[in-house]
Amino acid sequence: MKVLLVEDDPSLREGMGELVSELADVQAVGTLDEALRALAADRFELVMTDMRIAGGHADGRGVLEAARRQRHPVAIVSAAGPDEVAQVLHPLEPDALLIKPFQVDDILGLVERFLDLKRQVAAAAREPLSGDSPDWMEPSPGVRCAGAVPDSARMWMRLAPEAAFAWSRPQCAHGILLMEGDLELDGERYAAPCYLFLALGASPQVKTQAGALAVCVPLRG
Repeated sequence: MKVLLVEDDPSLREGMGELVSELADVQAVGTLDEALRALAADRFELVMTDMRIAGGHADGRGVLEAARRQRHPVAIVSAAGPDEVAQVLHPLEPDALLIKPFQVDDILGLVERFLDLKRQVAAAAREPLSGDSPDWMEPSPGVRCAGAVPDSARMWMRLAPEAAFAWSRPQCAHGILLMEGDLELDGERYAAPCYLFLALGASPQVKTQAGALAVCVPLRG
């Protein structure tokens, strides 16, 4: 599993990187441009970014916007309080917030929460739902879902070729594993196998060319 760490202070970047490396492979960068190049080249189970990078008041917002377009979860790290962070990032909201100074357990717990979501999604994919299960429903033409209730531990989704629908705003964030086919979310195309993160309240327009099979697990806690 991979974590992208964006922090312009070299000593803090090194210290945070060492901590996170206990749980995942870490790519640590110090500028907005480096972060954007990393996001264009790879996928991450979590992106952690300082809100102010190299003196930029809202460079963390640029990282958040790029990561959100590509369906990565984002944790903002900031010395500012939650109200100031919300004001700078509005109308966007991060998937987690880590306030400086923080304790070792704070950063490790935050990272582990998102890594565990990926593990849960992978475990769900190893127990696929039978295609003839009575749990499948067809909410719209070419779209079949199973387990689509608020408290479900997982939701399966199967799309016929050329199917399309608007994803309703979820009550919590979800990890999604695209197991077969392809998905296009708001114009960004993904091909299986691919792990995606759907933020709280997101409502992307979803399309597929070849058809798709995916499993979704809600982020708890």
